[in-house]
Amino acid sequence: MSVIHGLSNVSKVCWTSSFTTIQHLYIVFVIIVTLEFLPCSVANVLDSVKCRDLQLGQYVCQDPVIDATMQAAVGCSPNRLVTVNCMPVPGTVCDGTEYNGTTSAFTREVPCRYTTGYYYNTTLLLSIFLGMFGLDRLYLGYPALALLKFCTVGLLFIGHFLDVILIAMQVVGPADGSDYILDYYGPALHKSTIDNYTYYMPNTD
Repeated sequence: MSVIHGLSNVSKVCWTSSFTTIQHLYIVFVIIVTLEFLPCSVANVLDSVKCRDLQLGQYVCQDPVIDATMQAAVGCSPNRLVTVNCMPVPGTVCDGTEYNGTTSAFTREVPCRYTTGYYYNTTLLLSIFLGMFGLDRLYLGYPALALLKFCTVGLLFIGHFLDVILIAMQVVGPADGSDYILDYYGPALHKSTIDNYTYYMPNTD
């Protein structure tokens, strides 16, 4: 019986040792496989990043080309958007390519001023000196209001005075909805709107 009991203990020790060895071999196998495919996984992740999905600060867009005559961006559409080229910053990897900061990778639409030939200075001068005869409204494309001002001498100069203020503040613009032609960095009116993305500065008082 003692011999059988001893053989049983020896078999248990051998089985336990074999199981431990198998565990170690399995761990080594998992480590080898992980190290083998990890670089491929990282490369696949980098390749899956789209240039158009880059966040602000990861790319720089070119300034639009400004037409010297119209003082507006070349190619500005009636919805006041123009397409510009954008370049990822140096060292950025997207679409499977590493960029050096000088190569365009995608385009974005940026706001622009849409003009069709109406000069702000001309409109304001017409309104000040000849507005009582409706020439300012006629120039902007409002023939009915121009005729009314002409027949009533600028609505007894009250309408003339109001138009001078409204045109000076750029509240009244061309009838086709376009913007005035003025210096690109001149005194343009920019309307501010509030939406869900507006940041409210916290009150520290």
